[in-house]
Amino acid sequence: MPELPDIELYLSALQPRIVGRALERARVATPFLLRSVDPPLEAVVGRRVVAQRRLGKRIIWEFDQELFLVFHLMIAGRFRWRARGAAIPRRHGLAAFDFAEGTLLLTEAATRKRASLHVVRGETALAQHDPGGLEVMTADREAFTHALQKESHTLKRALTDPHLLSGIGNAYSDEILHRARLSPLKLTRQLTPDEIGALHVAMCETLAEWTSRLQQEAGAEFPEKVTAFHEGMAVHGRFGKPCPSCGAPVQRIVHGEDEVNYCPGCQTGGRLLADRALSRLLKDDWPRTLDDLERRRQKLAKPC
Repeated sequence: MPELPDIELYLSALQPRIVGRALERARVATPFLLRSVDPPLEAVVGRRVVAQRRLGKRIIWEFDQELFLVFHLMIAGRFRWRARGAAIPRRHGLAAFDFAEGTLLLTEAATRKRASLHVVRGETALAQHDPGGLEVMTADREAFTHALQKESHTLKRALTDPHLLSGIGNAYSDEILHRARLSPLKLTRQLTPDEIGALHVAMCETLAEWTSRLQQEAGAEFPEKVTAFHEGMAVHGRFGKPCPSCGAPVQRIVHGEDEVNYCPGCQTGGRLLADRALSRLLKDDWPRTLDDLERRRQKLAKPC
């Protein structure tokens, strides 16, 4: 799912292309995309995009007379900038938005279509789409501490809860926790003041660095490959590869569609976190530490 750095990347790329320009036509290829009926989508056609903003993980286009388009890309939704009048792709295309200088396509490469579009009138109605999480890049440490410890959750869950913190998802939470040297399963209310401070710094630095990095890599071009996996990440998507800080193999925990990536050397004192499914299956055979894991690998590598 596109997260804060990815959303900011889209906003940066869209700014010179659509802001101040009229939306000439909106074409929707699937009825499941548009989740509102009043105002109708036609209400914004012919109007200028006067501003845009991020609301959590949502992209907002503001038109005159307080009309808004609210895009939620969910997991697989992506924007593509094409020549004016470009056709909507048959397989993954959801919609097209035509401007004088080009067409913005909305696609979703997934079997289950989750991306959504709402047409909203007024700031009050727009606020109803805000999950309410703290805007982490502008929050001071006191506000961050309050949001983080409002409820007792694991750090991984707290960082990715849009009702607590805004804009962070699976990928960057892994990177933030690695930089802070904290276990993803540590409970928020068990953190010391120093650990909260380290987490706050790691969060701001990680999000700011990746936002800047992605925008520099894209330059003036429209970003064609917005993904959760980037070369240069420390742990996310790097299962089995050496941690760039200590060299220990990156580990993971899988829960349904979600995955936690972490370095046991940097974050858990060498202890392997239990994967619910595998640890339940293996029981006493589940390796507890990196040393146990290495002995198991050596044993399995020996010829019978």
